[in-house]
Amino acid sequence: MRRFAFVIHPIRYDDFARKYKFTRYLPKLWVENAFKHVNPLIAAHVSGVRSTATDEELEGWLIALPMTPRVLLDSPYPFVLNKLEKAGKLAESLGAEILGLGAFTKIVGDRGLSLANRLHIPVTTGNSYTTATAVEGALRAADRLGIDLAQATVTVIGATGSIGRAATMRLAGQVGRLILCARRQEALSDLAEKVRSLGQAEVMVTGSVAEAVAEAEIVIAVAAAQEAIVEPKHLRPGSVFCDVARPRTLSGVVQRERPDVLVIDGGVIQVPGESADMGMDFGFPPKMVEACMAETMILALEGRLEPFTLGPEIAPEKVGEIHQLGTRHGFQLAGFRRFERAIDDREVETIRQLAAKSSP
Repeated sequence: MRRFAFVIHPIRYDDFARKYKFTRYLPKLWVENAFKHVNPLIAAHVSGVRSTATDEELEGWLIALPMTPRVLLDSPYPFVLNKLEKAGKLAESLGAEILGLGAFTKIVGDRGLSLANRLHIPVTTGNSYTTATAVEGALRAADRLGIDLAQATVTVIGATGSIGRAATMRLAGQVGRLILCARRQEALSDLAEKVRSLGQAEVMVTGSVAEAVAEAEIVIAVAAAQEAIVEPKHLRPGSVFCDVARPRTLSGVVQRERPDVLVIDGGVIQVPGESADMGMDFGFPPKMVEACMAETMILALEGRLEPFTLGPEIAPEKVGEIHQLGTRHGFQLAGFRRFERAIDDREVETIRQLAAKSSP
């Protein structure tokens, strides 16, 4: 039996109240600052995951680091690194063979490099599989809406980040035009020049999220922000918006205000195994996880006990490789989902019809 561990943390202040109900009556900053001194703990036990290729069974542990995105980003990195090391040592003591980093734990500092040097087991951020499945889901959704990929304009929000950069390179040969959006203008220009040198797609750059989204038929959002940065009014009718970031890039009121846009959660994966149990409620139906966690599971099942995805750069070949390995072991996209809710064929068809009516 293969074993893995995965580090999670509360995305919102409200998440503390799911386990510690008394916290809802206390000041937000007090709770956040108090819990950052709590050591990592076992949040759940994962069981019943089984490869469709090898019949190898997998078990794992979700290790909670009780720090919100604000605390993780605002705290000195040595403090955060020590906490992550404790999480890794706990994983080692449980018998885990590989450790995955979830949400903002893979963003802080040097994206896992220093942590990997402190542990005896390999570390991965999961960003290669997140990239592969985000692009796959966005393009599949666009096809369902009848968008011609060869002529389509695609915006990548957060294009200079590790996932954004890798997604851009993966999209370059598949779509007609790319709009790259990020805050770091120098890095943005460098990326644009690299894509242009391939001669595969027209490329534009902008620091304005509203401007980037307004023109796009497909949007892939991977920017790490602590609150929504895209409003429903920014979106083009009949477009696809793949929200990979957690917390979400898109305001939750989109469901009410923009029924003519197909919004999908990026990187939600169904794991193999009839009795697969994730041990806790992620807000998804049973047997579904985020792609970054799935990458850790795939590597464990494959016996690839190595730092597969670490640091600020993602090797393009690894994006394709982990996608192939995931397919081999029975991992697959969990259909189209919006804010943890399944989107059926009727809703997709309704979006198509509403978009057609709003076209000039």
